[in-house]
Amino acid sequence: MPKAPKIIPISDLRQNASDVVRQVSSSREPVFITQRGRAAAVVVSMEYFERSQHEREMLRLLALGEKEIEKGAGHDLKDVLREANRLLREPEA
Repeated sequence: MPKAPKIIPISDLRQNASDVVRQVSSSREPVFITQRGRAAAVVVSMEYFERSQHEREMLRLLALGEKEIEKGAGHDLKDVLREANRLLREPEA
């Protein structure tokens, strides 16, 4: 069974910002912030954010590669695998 998301009103964030940041950092789970009863923002750890950005960049590169293939352009498989290994080793800053 999936874990229920942590949801707090923005007033709690204002009063306990340090506690919320500490909780997000230690649990590595996002905290959803509501304003007037509606979803307004999500607070995530820096680690989660950086990983998400890295994964997003990899997906963007894959989509670019698919477009190149459709156009008949391409790259040597060894070069592609070497670049993929480089990207997987270290997230870009």
